[in-house]
Amino acid sequence: MHDFFYELAKCLENQIKGNEHFTCWFSAEDSDFVRFNRGAIRQPGQVRQIYLNLQLINGLRHANCSTTLEGNLDADHEVIDRLVLGLRNQLADLPKDPHWLISTEVRSTELIASTRLPPTSAIVDEIMRVAQAYDFVGILAAGPIYRGFANSYGQRNWHETTSFNLDWSLYQGNDMAVKAAYAGFDWDSATFKEKFISVVSQFDILKREPIELKLGAYRAYLAPTAFGEMVGMLNWDGLSEKSLRTKQSSLRRMRDEGLRLDSAISLCENTAQGMSPGFQTEGFIKPGCITLIDNGCLAGSMISPRTAKEYGMATNGAEDSETLVSIDVQPGELPMSQVLGELDTGIHISNLWYLNYSDRSNCRITGMTRFATFWVDNGEIKAPLKVMRFDDSLFRLLGKNLIGLTQERELLIDSESYGQRGTKSMRLPGVLVKDFNFVL
Repeated sequence: MHDFFYELAKCLENQIKGNEHFTCWFSAEDSDFVRFNRGAIRQPGQVRQIYLNLQLINGLRHANCSTTLEGNLDADHEVIDRLVLGLRNQLADLPKDPHWLISTEVRSTELIASTRLPPTSAIVDEIMRVAQAYDFVGILAAGPIYRGFANSYGQRNWHETTSFNLDWSLYQGNDMAVKAAYAGFDWDSATFKEKFISVVSQFDILKREPIELKLGAYRAYLAPTAFGEMVGMLNWDGLSEKSLRTKQSSLRRMRDEGLRLDSAISLCENTAQGMSPGFQTEGFIKPGCITLIDNGCLAGSMISPRTAKEYGMATNGAEDSETLVSIDVQPGELPMSQVLGELDTGIHISNLWYLNYSDRSNCRITGMTRFATFWVDNGEIKAPLKVMRFDDSLFRLLGKNLIGLTQERELLIDSESYGQRGTKSMRLPGVLVKDFNFVL
């Protein structure tokens, strides 16, 4: 795949005429997928696919198109010729784009992380040894992901990593299940078994009669997966420079009014330790780490090339969406082994779903609990809870209501595989809060 990409870039260079320039974005994968249901393998498969996004540029006019490729330049050459000709015919009729900005400084990079995974068949065998006794439902995705960028100025960037993501549930029945995930670059048998044992212990508690709480505010612990759903809401324009300037950001008050979160909250875009490439689709290089919230204070934002051009700023390599792809929240001081004791009496939340803003200007979010949410009394899990809806502000939960963050963090890799495997990731601690507001 590496050699094919470089040959492809050379082929495109030979197509350019006069004042034309090109950029291309290359995304490909060689993935194994295994779907499980009722503790058995239901659908194994392997996917090899290549996508190319090509952009032809002449001054401030640009046109783009996307296609799939076979991976053999002799076979793909005709497709590329046809694409370039089609884009060239469009350019003269397109208006100039005043906010158009691409990288003309040549900064080539190459990252090839050799695989550290065992064969997928060995991973599946290990899963099946523990899963067969349960209604185990889930999907395993594993294998290399490739990303590349090239332009007519001579810049070449290549990113190649191999990872796995096992997203699974143990289904109890009566709409009750325990959901879990294990993802990363190294498959560790001991870690997987530890996770599975933890899920089984929660699964056994689900057999107890669920209880229904009165509405109100409760002390609560949000596991990293639940906290991740909340943090993910900040990608709805929360840390976008464009949205901050146009007053559409949910964190607007942090910039305009100096509102602060608890000093324990520090959040960054940590490209260096994530799965996503260190370059973006216009060829700009991303810093290894962009500090966005520092000790509770808004310290930065995601700045795309278009926003940078419009407001006379420097871009920090964000895509046009100005979303984060490698979220990193710093850990705290609470050992995860002491979470139940520190929670004492309250709600242990494993997952959240159906999140939305109920008051964007105050970063107020509503959503529902889902899967393995438990009532804890005197540091001991007593019973599962029926589904509840919360409505609360992150300014409160991560501000005056924050009790602590766990020392341990969990790597959560995007399980998206519609079209292609995603490369977004989060590294998050668990969160202990007081007065978490439940309304339904």
